[in-house]
This record gives sequence, C-alpha cells and structure tokens, in this order.
Amino acid sequence: MAFPARETGLEIHVRHEESCAIFEIAGELDMTAVPRLRAQLDMTIEAVAHPPSLVLDLSRTTFCDSLGLGLLVSTYNRVREMGGRLAMVVVPGMISRLLIITNLDHHFSIYPTVDEAVAIVQAA
Repeated sequence: MAFPARETGLEIHVRHEESCAIFEIAGELDMTAVPRLRAQLDMTIEAVAHPPSLVLDLSRTTFCDSLGLGLLVSTYNRVREMGGRLAMVVVPGMISRLLIITNLDHHFSIYPTVDEAVAIVQAA
C-alpha cells in the first residue's frame, strides 16, 4: 500500500511480513507530513495482531523536525505500553545525528537493515 505525498515530500509504503508491519518512510518527516503518517500508524496498530510489531524504515528519510521526532517517540511509547515491539532502521545521516543529539539512540531499538530489525521484532 503506498501513500505518495506530493505536497509534503513524504512517501509511506507499508508491507507485512508475518505478524510484523514494516513502514518504509522516504522523504521529509515534517509538520505537514506528520498527521498523515500518524493516521497510517494508528490504522495499522489497530489492525495488526496484538501486541503490535512494527519496523520503521527511516533509511530514506531525509529530514525530521520536532513534530516528526515527537511522533516517533509517541509511537514507540504507545507500542511499548501495548506490550509490542518497535524497531527502527537508521543509516548514517541526518536522522542518526538527530537521534544521537537527543540521546534517543539509547532508547530506540535501532538497526542498520530492515532484515535485522524484522528478525529482532519477530523473535520477541
């Protein structure tokens, strides 16, 4: 399922591997894109098996503002409160620097590839 966003510069593709939902998020995660991503995350969390297992692939995310960062934190907290697992795919670049600066790299489960993140989430 694809949700191209010409007006926001963000593309969201969601696919499922067994009980894990994988979000491929490409482009800019900013104040104009956050509501659409939040809606897609909410819909998926409600639709998948509980507790939810999510992988957010941010390897092609080029920018993230404070609202985008807030969405990542709130999604992480929500999934954990439901007893689920959330892993993020982050490569060197803007997103990895942002997570390091905010010290969130010590809180999120971060992996260099989707395969590694999916394996960890599914192993739980």
